[in-house]
Amino acid sequence: MDINIHSCFMPHDDPDAALGFYRDVLGFEVRNDVGYEGMRWITVGPVGRPDINVVLDPPGANPGITEEEKRVITEMMAKGAYASLLLSTKNLDDTFDRLQAKDVDIVQEPTDQPWGVRDCALRDPAGNMIRIQEVK
Repeated sequence: MDINIHSCFMPHDDPDAALGFYRDVLGFEVRNDVGYEGMRWITVGPVGRPDINVVLDPPGANPGITEEEKRVITEMMAKGAYASLLLSTKNLDDTFDRLQAKDVDIVQEPTDQPWGVRDCALRDPAGNMIRIQEVK
């Protein structure tokens, strides 16, 4: 079988803040920006990798979600417990220094993890957890 990951979804509660973070802080390029009925879906991805996409989507866009469920999702997002994204870089220390200079919400500085990777953790503007691990 020839199956690849094409897109993943990360919820946002402020499309402009999400766009600024993923474009201006992480350096992703914007591939699509679609509004519909007061909601906004923004597709971003690493420059030069059109096969990898992150769709920033409004968490309440799924049919059948109640207002109470939207509230719970927003609370979970703020705690970093709803969605997460694992990114990689060849130079974690340099990447971390650049992120720290942009005043992002750092959760964990670069750390050698007991499971064998070296990574750091931060949150996007909605609170979603992002881990960046070093790959050689």
